[in-house]
Amino acid sequence: MDLLNTLVEKGLRRELPTREEALAVLATSDDDLLDVVAAAGRVRRQWFGRRVKLNYLVNLKSGLCPEDCSYCSQRLGSKAEILKYTWLKADEASKAAAAGVAGGAKRVCLVASGRGPTDKDVDRVSKTIEAIKESNEGVEVCACLGLLSQGQAERLRAAGADAYNHNLNTSESTYGDITTTHTYADRVDTVQQAQAAGLSACSGLIAGMGESDADLVDVVFSLRELDPDSVPVNFLIPFEGTPLAKEWNLTPQRALRILAMVRFVCPDVEVRLAGGREVHLRTMQPLALHLVNSIFLGDYLTSEGQAGQADLDMIADAGFEVEGTGTTTLPEHRAGGACGSVCGGDAAPGEGEGSCGGGAVDAAGAAEEGTGVPGATPSVPGARQDLVAVRRRGAGTDLAPNA
Repeated sequence: MDLLNTLVEKGLRRELPTREEALAVLATSDDDLLDVVAAAGRVRRQWFGRRVKLNYLVNLKSGLCPEDCSYCSQRLGSKAEILKYTWLKADEASKAAAAGVAGGAKRVCLVASGRGPTDKDVDRVSKTIEAIKESNEGVEVCACLGLLSQGQAERLRAAGADAYNHNLNTSESTYGDITTTHTYADRVDTVQQAQAAGLSACSGLIAGMGESDADLVDVVFSLRELDPDSVPVNFLIPFEGTPLAKEWNLTPQRALRILAMVRFVCPDVEVRLAGGREVHLRTMQPLALHLVNSIFLGDYLTSEGQAGQADLDMIADAGFEVEGTGTTTLPEHRAGGACGSVCGGDAAPGEGEGSCGGGAVDAAGAAEEGTGVPGATPSVPGARQDLVAVRRRGAGTDLAPNA
């Protein structure tokens, strides 16, 4: 297929595809799916070999968020029966993180619900970062605390944070349909604050909220322009009790096409398979490893993932290997602070578990009939609603975590 050959060549050169080419990937048929995966897999292997980076989530504070993000089980007014608790102590969070590290995680992601941290919250999280770093040599720490105020990114960096996550989630044009308590521009500003402070930026999207193909391409092109080091791709988990419960718009095949499109647009970036993979990819998860080079190990923020050992077995059985702490994730030209993924191509057209920051979001939601982004497609047949499970173990409970 000429389209795929062109996309592979551009990906190997780190050149930006056209919008039409990105849209064409999403429009390919199921008959062509393996060809699409194989083509995007060539680009993935060029920049990341067969390594898979493992990340582990610690939900520092769960529920009771004042923001109204429609996808989120922790949102204002959510009736989702999730765990709700206030801030974990530093030693509790460090203990939870250790379980993920023992399971092979290279990065620990500290997430807290809320619009954004107070200065006292930053102090609290800084102590947690220090505790994790003292106990786990070589492990990266990413914070995901929502919208940042001036100077907070610098303070997190000084405490030892390596990265900051704040997802764009959806296109700028549809953002107001999903959230009204803050803006798309607020999210962009927080990512840029993290970058300016020397933190590795992590920003991604949530697919399956009823958005169009054009919306998906818009947000991924915006991410390319923003140039984060990692791009988490979440698939909506439609929890009962929040406004997107009836948005079952994904098949395993569509989820794979979305991941392939992200890889072609962001060829040399850490593309992370995040919340919702078990619900929507199901038995086709191993194919996604040919597209992404990073996943979350075990559970998410408010939902359960598959067993951590099953993740490790899947990686090994598919012929991939877990990336060690001594290995640099990003290609040399990115890790060395060079011009990054925009080299070799034109800049993208201008204007990424969940808290307001939405790291590895439990892209959650639930709702009345007909809610979601305007123009949503009908729910797909064969959706496995029985796979949505609220997290009842790990952080905030007395039960052992899944790692």
